[in-house]
Amino acid sequence: MLVIGAGAAGLMCAYKASLDGARVTVLERNEKAGKKIYITGKGRCNVTNACSVEKFFDNVCSNPKFLYGAIHTFSSKDLMALLNSLGLKLKVERGERVFPESDKASDVTNCLYKACLNNGVIFQFNTTVLNTKHNGKNFEVSTDKGLFVDDTLVIAVGGKSYPVTGSKGDGYAFAKSFGHSIIEPVAALSAILADNTKPLAGLSLKNVTATVYENGKKIYSEFGEMLFTHQGISGPIILTLSSLINRKDCDRLSFEIDLKPALDDKKLSDRLLRDFAENKNKQICNVLGLLMPKALIEYVLRESKISGDKQVNSITKEERNRLVGAVKHLTFKIQGLYPIDEAIVTAGGVSVKEINPKTMESRLCKGLYFAGEVLDVDCFTGGFNLQTAFSTGFIAGMYGAKNIQKE
Repeated sequence: MLVIGAGAAGLMCAYKASLDGARVTVLERNEKAGKKIYITGKGRCNVTNACSVEKFFDNVCSNPKFLYGAIHTFSSKDLMALLNSLGLKLKVERGERVFPESDKASDVTNCLYKACLNNGVIFQFNTTVLNTKHNGKNFEVSTDKGLFVDDTLVIAVGGKSYPVTGSKGDGYAFAKSFGHSIIEPVAALSAILADNTKPLAGLSLKNVTATVYENGKKIYSEFGEMLFTHQGISGPIILTLSSLINRKDCDRLSFEIDLKPALDDKKLSDRLLRDFAENKNKQICNVLGLLMPKALIEYVLRESKISGDKQVNSITKEERNRLVGAVKHLTFKIQGLYPIDEAIVTAGGVSVKEINPKTMESRLCKGLYFAGEVLDVDCFTGGFNLQTAFSTGFIAGMYGAKNIQKE
């Protein structure tokens, strides 16, 4: 078996196939395995999520039905048990996110890499695949280090996000060479480009609600943490929203932040009246610090069309209503998503309609398998994308090994 890619999917595929008796060679363009694993979870590696299988599918953005067999066959519990058996201690944190006890992503990679080596897997690092083809009997993989030939091929090269880790979209060309269709790759789990955020860059907000509108109609809403960047907005709830809007026409979208979702308009107005009464001789710019981060005050006052040096005892009811409106409906124009090479994962890829969901084998070419981010499957944050890579890699390795044994 030849496996192209030594990321999460490729490593798991190689491990499972070698465990089941296959002779496996992994071709990797980088100098080491799991280069993208090293940067996941801010270097800690959120390896999976300990939620139920049912809840897992609530966190799959694209083609959840395609993953049913893979996730049920090799669930997060199965992955955790396997890693524990290989000597990697794990811990579960907030949101049921699973990390190595050491907080070192490298321990996850090293664990699987060593397990592969112990099973006789051969790794060819610093090897760039140039093209792939099937000669009617075997797969021929041409590289800058020579030709590799085998009757079983697994493509597990990732998507187009974080190309510095080696994921440059090559897998789509390889898939096309066998007749496969590619769903256009777009950014997922990405920061969002928005207007007028530069003055707020670096400001982090907690317990806010972010809502996306399409032609004025509310379509998605998330509660939690976010932050402003020089070019837009980011943070946990923004990453989630980005995966929901990445194929929509941004000209039709607007973005709104509710800074005080726990208060309705009346309660917020009453809160302002109390703050104003207790500080009636102060300028409003010095009173709003009781309600919001100082970095937001100038922006909110400008949106409310209120001068910051105005004393609160002279604020009219109409001005207070405008202030309430700005706090509850701070609006920005969405201009798009950050470039795909800055996204955490790729949405799109090899069409799953052309892949057997039970085996990860191509429906177009016998002996050809796909695993991981190269497929048109993506999830929200929390360990779900890595679990998907591990599960599809496990299935490809298992059935790829069976395919070899049949022959």
